[in-house]
Amino acid sequence: MARRHPARDDHPTSGTGDAGASHRAHPNGVADGTDGAESGGARGIGRRRFLGYVLAAPTLTVAAQLGAEALAPREAAAAAPALIPSLPGPAELLDLNELLTLAALPTSNLITIRLDADGTAHFALPRAEVGQGVTTSSAMIVAEELDLPLDKVKVTLADARPELLFNQLTGGSNTTYSTYTPIRVAAAVARGRLLQAASLVLGEAVGTLTTKAGAVVSPAGALLGYGELAAKAAALTDTAVHVELKDRADFRVIGTGQRRVDALEAVTGRKKFAMDLQVPDALPTMVCRPPTINGTVRSVANLAEVRALPGVTDVVTVSTGVAVRGRTFGQCVDAVRALRVDWGPGTAEGASDATVLEKLRRAELPLVVPPLPLLTKAVDARFTFHFASNAALETNCAVADVRADSAEIWASLKAPIVAQEEIALKLGLPVPAVRVHVTEGGGSFGRKLFHDAAHEAAEISRAMGKPVKLMWHRTDDFRQGRTHPMSTSRVRATYSLGEVLTYEQRHTSVATDFGHGIGEVLTAEAARLPVADLTFSETMFQLTQISPYHLGVTTQLLAETDKGFNTGSMRNIYSPNVRCAQELVLDELAQRMGQDRYAMRRRLLKDARARAVLDKVAEVGEWGRSMPAGTAQGIAVHTEYHSAVAILAEIDCRPETTGRKIPGAYTGPRVTKVVCAVDVGLAVNPRGLEAQMMGGIADGIAITLTSGLHLKDGHFLEGSWDQYFYTRQWNTPPELEIVVMPPTGDKPGGAGELAVAGAMAAVACAYGRATGTMPTVFPVNHAEPLAFTPLPTVPPVPASPTDGRDRAL
Repeated sequence: MARRHPARDDHPTSGTGDAGASHRAHPNGVADGTDGAESGGARGIGRRRFLGYVLAAPTLTVAAQLGAEALAPREAAAAAPALIPSLPGPAELLDLNELLTLAALPTSNLITIRLDADGTAHFALPRAEVGQGVTTSSAMIVAEELDLPLDKVKVTLADARPELLFNQLTGGSNTTYSTYTPIRVAAAVARGRLLQAASLVLGEAVGTLTTKAGAVVSPAGALLGYGELAAKAAALTDTAVHVELKDRADFRVIGTGQRRVDALEAVTGRKKFAMDLQVPDALPTMVCRPPTINGTVRSVANLAEVRALPGVTDVVTVSTGVAVRGRTFGQCVDAVRALRVDWGPGTAEGASDATVLEKLRRAELPLVVPPLPLLTKAVDARFTFHFASNAALETNCAVADVRADSAEIWASLKAPIVAQEEIALKLGLPVPAVRVHVTEGGGSFGRKLFHDAAHEAAEISRAMGKPVKLMWHRTDDFRQGRTHPMSTSRVRATYSLGEVLTYEQRHTSVATDFGHGIGEVLTAEAARLPVADLTFSETMFQLTQISPYHLGVTTQLLAETDKGFNTGSMRNIYSPNVRCAQELVLDELAQRMGQDRYAMRRRLLKDARARAVLDKVAEVGEWGRSMPAGTAQGIAVHTEYHSAVAILAEIDCRPETTGRKIPGAYTGPRVTKVVCAVDVGLAVNPRGLEAQMMGGIADGIAITLTSGLHLKDGHFLEGSWDQYFYTRQWNTPPELEIVVMPPTGDKPGGAGELAVAGAMAAVACAYGRATGTMPTVFPVNHAEPLAFTPLPTVPPVPASPTDGRDRAL
């Protein structure tokens, strides 16, 4: 795999991980370089001048105080030479990322950095680390503004803190966008206080001192380590101070490719996840779940028999099934399989792909612009996107210890405040009596926005009166876990004389559960109300969907139906499906109008940054090169959350490729090459950004070609990863190139979900060109005969395998 970082004169492309260059103090105790902000006289807050706090504490502890000025202003999109421009959509005026950031600003002063006597800076990040690398990027931001070596910054995950309100939600690719300035301000406050403390110790004017690699340096070369100054820089009372932030030209850490701060722990097995915690008396626990989605327990025929099985300590009925606690998880599996339960119906009883598709067709909103054959021509298409699993590599799990007057929970949670408040409500306890610890997670893709496992563990612990270490079986995750909802997109685009006149898209989806709200219980409950849930979904749709092209009069609307499924905001929510449908229609328009697909997109794009990434992948990927029959290129653009990505994909659909035989595997068409160009404004960690793009590309390939759930008789047939055909080694592109574009702004945009939609669309377009038929059902292999034998639904989980070594060969 090749990586490419275009040369940039105004931004460092390499670094050692610490703030190697010295940083001189401003005579007033703030950094040199006003960059347009006032440096003396009035103390107003300019473009880089911010208000922060030194908090009363035994050692230096600081926080930021921000207003709406912390949001980067929107820049007007460069005019595109389209004949019929489109009006900006709602998300082009205010998107979900900005909404979440505005909601978080009022409590930004509650997020603190503490400097200890050993010179280490500690930051409790009020977000979840689920593999996306936010602990690394956050540590880099602290290290940059504090002039501290990266290995002297320790980032942990904050427990649930209800006082943060909307400021403890991880989602919408928002973490770095929303925390970038608050972290910088707090670190700058700390640095200013250290300089002042050093000035008193050394008897030197603050303006003569510099900081470097965790120390204050005098003109004579005297060094005072931050640890020596931590107590002296502390405050007896909360004190407001003004600070100025570094110029981007002075960055030595931000913008350099860094290894993850947890990389060594991850590869050596020392990294701690929820199931690695040793909570006293918390024993392995599993749940016997119903054969259909959300079924209920009527009765259990052999409770006494199962309680007597080896290692089993407790068996109780709970709202989601029958819970079993034992000495080992293997004993729990045996007990779950031994239970004889009479199950009541679920919420999707008898449902199948066909019945859900019929409901979606009935709920579809009408198109408005009629075909006018004498004046215009039209592309009419309808796309179907089947259910997709929201399962992460780490299954749902949580540890719970519920007592009569308190509860303690450990889990990977993206909305821990909602978890704390709803568990407290369930247990009848005051919120402060429920402590929720956020652990690092092994993947999420939106799954951990919901606290299903934590809620269930609390219920089981209360019923048993004992601590529990709950883990879902992999089969539980696929059949009873969260899914990306099945949906359809109806599209009509009219055109005449080589120009697109109108574009209508009616996206119809099984209801997406937004029961996590925007991070606290009020919006979480509002999102579940009978009418408000649709309003919430429509709001989320409009705040995330951007058509990057001038397509004349453009409307994109959402309708939802059927709330009987466990759904969620799987990575990129609606965007992969919506973008895929639009890009396929663009390909069809280009073909009918006799235009090159790349050239037409370039002409119609609204935004110069989007045009730049499109040009880059066309150049690097050699758009238009001659390829054998049965192979083809596809190209697509996606803009979201102040970022832009373009992807060029090449696919091989020849029989010798689609007919490959690999034991126990599904092969099918293979994406042979991907070129991705990404512009996030300012990449804090380009190396981490590359990893995000790689993961998003793998997701996009999967949901286009092979990864989907089959619904039959009220349950999903897939029961494990060996039946759910995510992108595997034999289907990953042998050629993959990520181009991180030079900085186009002073602040990072969202990146965590960005590549999924672009990759899905580019792969779908390549598939259509290679086969000569525009794909309309996704994944494209969904209608093929099953490539696996479904596991039984009773018992709900398979026996523990004994042939692991054979499968590994």
